[in-house]
Parts: sequence; C-alpha cells; structure tokens
Amino acid sequence: MNIQIFGTKKCQDTRKAERFFKERRIKYQLIDMKEKGMSRGEFNSVKQSVGGIDSMVDENAKNKDLLALIKYLSDGDKEEKVFENQSLIKTPVVRNGKKATIGYCPDVWKSWE
Repeated sequence: MNIQIFGTKKCQDTRKAERFFKERRIKYQLIDMKEKGMSRGEFNSVKQSVGGIDSMVDENAKNKDLLALIKYLSDGDKEEKVFENQSLIKTPVVRNGKKATIGYCPDVWKSWE
C-alpha cells in the first residue's frame, strides 16, 4: 500500500485520517496542500476516482466568491479553476494508487488493507 494524505494541518478530518493509519501501523505520506498541493496527474486521478470535479469541491470553503464563480463555469473551466485554487477541495484526500477518497472515510480505507 502506498498511502498519500493531502490535507492541511488545521483540518480536523486530516488529523483523524493520520491517526487512522498510524494506529494500524500503515505507512503514509502527508502532503500539506497549503505548501505543495497536487500535481496535475494526481488531481486527474483523484477526480476520476471520486466521480468528477463536483464531488471534490468543498461547499463550505472560505472563499465564497470563488465558490459562487465555480458554480456558473463550464466543466472544463471549473476543473481548471479548482486545480489553480486547491483550497476549494474537501480534505483530506486520501490516495492509494488509483483509488482515492475525499473526506474522512474509514470504512473505505479498511477495505484497502
């Protein structure tokens, strides 16, 4: 298993995801989205795995103006805006190869073991 957790240090669900993998002694890599973010390939892989760009966008993100703008963009433009502004993505994003989850999903992670 090659687990990657994309999140922020202040996100409570990201910390819970870290704890989930630590308790099971599963090695993981934590990527702080405020510092680094996802590459284009990682972004596309997650998007494909979770069912599209709409399921990735956090409706409770702090940047309300950008959220409002995204609702009215075409799918291609919406994808580009979210990639440029990854603070709009729900956290944590947990990847295991081609599989990915968004948010705290311990039931799915258990099936990966």
